[in-house]
Amino acid sequence: MESYIIEEYKPRSSRLPARLDLAQSGTGLILGLFMWVHMLLVGSIILGKGAFDFVAKTMELAFLSNTGHGYPIAVFFAVSGVFTLFIVHALLGMRKFPISWRQHRIMRDQMQMMKHTDTNLWYIQAVTGFIMFFAGSVHLYTMLVNPGSIDPFLSADRVVSGNYWFLYLILLICVELHASIGLYRLCMKWGWFTGKDARNSRKKIKTVKNRLTIFFLAIGFLALAMFVIIGFQHRSNAGEPYQGSAYQKTSPAVEEKSASAPDVDAEKPAAESSAAHPADTSHDTDTTPAASDDASDKAAAVTHDTADTHDTADTHEAAAADPDTADAHDAGANHDTDPMPETSSDAGAHDATQPATETH
Repeated sequence: MESYIIEEYKPRSSRLPARLDLAQSGTGLILGLFMWVHMLLVGSIILGKGAFDFVAKTMELAFLSNTGHGYPIAVFFAVSGVFTLFIVHALLGMRKFPISWRQHRIMRDQMQMMKHTDTNLWYIQAVTGFIMFFAGSVHLYTMLVNPGSIDPFLSADRVVSGNYWFLYLILLICVELHASIGLYRLCMKWGWFTGKDARNSRKKIKTVKNRLTIFFLAIGFLALAMFVIIGFQHRSNAGEPYQGSAYQKTSPAVEEKSASAPDVDAEKPAAESSAAHPADTSHDTDTTPAASDDASDKAAAVTHDTADTHDTADTHEAAAADPDTADAHDAGANHDTDPMPETSSDAGAHDATQPATETH
């Protein structure tokens, strides 16, 4: 048994280890509860892309934005806080890790000899915590530098097109096991929910822990499967964000379309003008006969003048042949120099003088 004893040469009288242990328990409690809430929020993708987008935009405080796009800076600060707690909790937990091969051999031999369930759970918690220190850091750093990339399409593209699916699968298993075991051990360590019968309370709490582990693992696997399906469907358009947010009051495309479209009120006068156009056309049609009559009168006047000119020429020729016709020619000339009467009178006079001229 001496080989299993690690001697301590310096006695400890400081309260620092106890305070560090309390800090480890506090950070672990906050992170464990956060991971359960986080898994419920991520599991909203099971209800559809719209439900997940609503949750993501709510986390971005989109309800405080005029455009409904939210503030990704809120996600940045939230991830920064979680990342800080994650690092602090990991550093505090490393104090109890077996840091040498001798310590690791002692722990393994005790686990095989005692076959104690809680000791085995602690070992699982230590291994999953070690894996999470690397996988969780990658995930948190990705969210830290891309706070506005949380929506159904961009998250699914990160899982499939970004090849994060294996990382998230390992991280899902480690997180749920580590969180459930850690919260269970906190209840046992600090005496929470123990009641009067500690042994019976331990069994009940362990049963609750196992059921919660199965529940959150099921939600995590279904959510990851949904992201994989959406990622494959959206693979040809990878990188395009999800449109149709519940908080988005007016999308940019709609705003551009409404800006380019003419105003309805401005179109009303044009519509009324086009509606009144047939009436104007009919009015012009009604006035067309009057215009036609004027044109006919002008044509008749031109014809009459031409006929008078022709008659005058005939009269001059006749007067040259016979002097007696000079008086008749003067009468015709005087008739032409009189002011032009109405078209109908000229037409009548022309008709009356033409036979006389022919008779002469």
